[in-house]
Amino acid sequence: MTEKKKRPQYVFTLLVEVGRKDGDGLPSEAIGGSLMIYASGVDEAEAVRETVAILKQADLAPLDVTGYGTLDERLSEGHDISQDERDLMQRSLNENSVIVAQMTPFFETVSRGVQ
Repeated sequence: MTEKKKRPQYVFTLLVEVGRKDGDGLPSEAIGGSLMIYASGVDEAEAVRETVAILKQADLAPLDVTGYGTLDERLSEGHDISQDERDLMQRSLNENSVIVAQMTPFFETVSRGVQ
């Protein structure tokens, strides 16, 4: 019996926009929000699938996911990545987990005409 070779895991930076859902934990006045996430996976598609599944289990309503790539990809694009971010990415890799690094609620803005 041949052993299946384990594919390496990578950590991907994802920005997930969420809508409203009962029990989502967003402020009552918010119309949605965004989450900066570090998620491990053998590829970005797997990281996105796992992230969306976990967010749905947490009563969030994912609407859109934007991938920013791995640490190496982000560095090659000139992103400035703090040690705190790197530590969270390493934790995601070590734990094979999805880590929400930041949650930003969105509020509707009302524009008023000049009188």
